[in-house]
This record gives sequence, structure tokens and C-alpha cells, in this order.
Amino acid sequence: MSYRLGLTGSIGTGKSTTAAFFAEEGCAIWDADAAVHRLYAEGGAAVTPMAAAFPEAVRDGAVDRAELRRIIAGDPGALKQVEAIVHPLVRQDRAGFAPDAAIIVYDIPLLYETGAEQEMDSVVCVLAPPEVQQQRVLARGTMTLEEFHQIRDAQLSAEEKCARADHVVVTDTLEHAREQVRRILHDIRTTTADA
Repeated sequence: MSYRLGLTGSIGTGKSTTAAFFAEEGCAIWDADAAVHRLYAEGGAAVTPMAAAFPEAVRDGAVDRAELRRIIAGDPGALKQVEAIVHPLVRQDRAGFAPDAAIIVYDIPLLYETGAEQEMDSVVCVLAPPEVQQQRVLARGTMTLEEFHQIRDAQLSAEEKCARADHVVVTDTLEHAREQVRRILHDIRTTTADA
């Protein structure tokens, strides 16, 4: 039976980099954002229900994420509708992920918001200073400052996520983050070996 490790954190905190460090250490990784991309792609399971709810957000048989963001920004109720469609499909995708690995890391930005922490053996929260978080997101060039604030404010605060987590990884430097990942894995492997 694989050890299920949840990985969460607010937007721009360094979850993808932290997940890569876990992968380097031999963990299997399931990525919620990648699952959403699969669901939104042509032929993806979210396309038909999304077309029914937001026809203007579907182009060429796929969900247009930029258009969907625009719709959500203009309609406070739209996000709840999108989540009602997408979250069960993401959960189904996650349930179908069964690699042969001692430790599986589930990279889930909305882990606490969706109740997925109940499926995990323990949880890691990734943390970065707020100014670094904002700088990282805006450097991607995919959203405005207003969109960043809207997404960040819709999530649980970083402080609350970290308070609820079993482990915290601070992504101030790459080497420090990598060192914390190794320490967490050492603790998990030691604990599970003793069990």
C-alpha cells in the first residue's frame, strides 16, 4: 500500500518545484492542474458539461481557460458552477492514479477546500513570502494583478493551510526547499518502516 502525501499551497508558492524535488527522490506525482488540462482538452470529460453551462468558454472542442477566467471574473456565481463540474471529475482522475510507488505525492492546490486531505496519510504545505508569491505569478505573464488577487483570495490563506498541514516547505531558496523535502521523506520512510 502506497503512502499518500498531499502537497498544497497557495498560488505562486512553489508547489511545482517542490513536487519536482519529491519526484527526484523517487516519489510518484499526481498533479491536479495537469488533470484539469486533460479534462479541458479536446475530448476531455469536462468539455461537454462546460459547454452546457458556459457555451462561450468552449472553442474548437476544448475549454478556453482564458475565456473561462474572464467569465469567472465577471460573474461571482460562475466559479461555484465551474467547481461543481470540475471537482468531481478531478477526484475521479485522482482515484484512477495507481502507480507502483512507495510514496505518491498528490499535488492539489485546493486540497483543503475540496476535502481531499481526508484521503491523505499526511500533508505538506508549500510557503513563500507574499511578495515573492506575487512576483512569481506575475512573471508568468498569464494573469493580471487583479486576477492573481481574485484567485489567492478565493483560497484558504497560506497561514491556515500551513497550520493544518503536517509538514511545511519554505521555498525561499531551491537548496533549502530540496533539503526540507529530503527531511520529510526521511521522516516518512522511518515512520512507515517502524509501523
